Amino acid sequence: PKTDIVFLKVHKSASSTVMNILFRFGETHNLTFAFPIGGGNQLFYPHHFLARFVQGFSPRSPRRFNILCHHMRFLQAEVQKVVSSSAVYFSILRNPVQLMESSFVYYRGAPAFSRARSLEEFLSQPHLYYNPADRDSHYARNLITFDFGFNPNGDVSPKRVQLMLEAIEASFDLLLISEYFDESMVLLKEMLCWDLDSVVSFPLNSRDSSTKSPLPDTIMEKIKNWNRLDWEIYTHFNRTFWERIDRDIGRERMQREVMALRKRRAELARTCLQGMGSVAPKDIKDSSLRPLQHGSAKILGYNLKQGLDKETEHMCRRLVTPELQYSSALYKKQFAQKHP
Repeated sequence: PKTDIVFLKVHKSASSTVMNILFRFGETHNLTFAFPIGGGNQLFYPHHFLARFVQGFSPRSPRRFNILCHHMRFLQAEVQKVVSSSAVYFSILRNPVQLMESSFVYYRGAPAFSRARSLEEFLSQPHLYYNPADRDSHYARNLITFDFGFNPNGDVSPKRVQLMLEAIEASFDLLLISEYFDESMVLLKEMLCWDLDSVVSFPLNSRDSSTKSPLPDTIMEKIKNWNRLDWEIYTHFNRTFWERIDRDIGRERMQREVMALRKRRAELARTCLQGMGSVAPKDIKDSSLRPLQHGSAKILGYNLKQGLDKETEHMCRRLVTPELQYSSALYKKQFAQKHP
């Protein structure tokens, strides 16, 4: 199994669920994480990543960490200072249309969004509301492009798009697609030589459907145009994702693998969860399992079954622990004060 990993956590793209998978694997195998200084949950995002943002890194005696997975704005030259040269790089992408809709609800406080009464109003004249110099403006346009380290307001010439795609391909071994999450997990498992239980998960940090509404076609087109760079990245890597499946696994085997993954997830849900699925934040009984609520989104969580034996309870709890709580527990463990 591969243990040196860089995961670029792109916002609002099922990346918290992937992070939970990495946290569990790292914890099980006693791996080290490149934590933000002071144990925060972002590596000084939205600044480009620098090695000195990592707790325990010093340029004089550079230390390599196994897993780098907290929110950052990608800058490979700096990332290479904190992970081994053989590290596997991967990320996950989401359709920019749904990504924009999700960002608008989640980052409602960003000036670009707070000035508009609705997403439709914002898209009718985005330049009226959007100012690249404002704080948090990156949430409002080409967020994928931004997270990968590029200029979200750059021109969309074919030449520039081509260079951007080539740069991403040169840096990353695999780009997953959140709309095909289970297929993505199978590809990830293959690439990392992990077993099925290492990539099985429950969806984390997803929001209640009461705040979601289907988008009319006209709005979808406006979102694509406004986020043209993201759209180019997404369509390109959505295509290469399926090419890779055809080349490395084949559709039939992929179907079997996905079924095995779903079957295992259902088994774990039966074992671990009250009511088999997620619940609204107000219905989460154990406050330590309540995810951070942000913007006007309602972020769902889980209730564990009562009366589980200790080992099962531990396994189940790790599957449903929200990102911030899990991250802080692992940080404390990794940097425990060594008392004489």
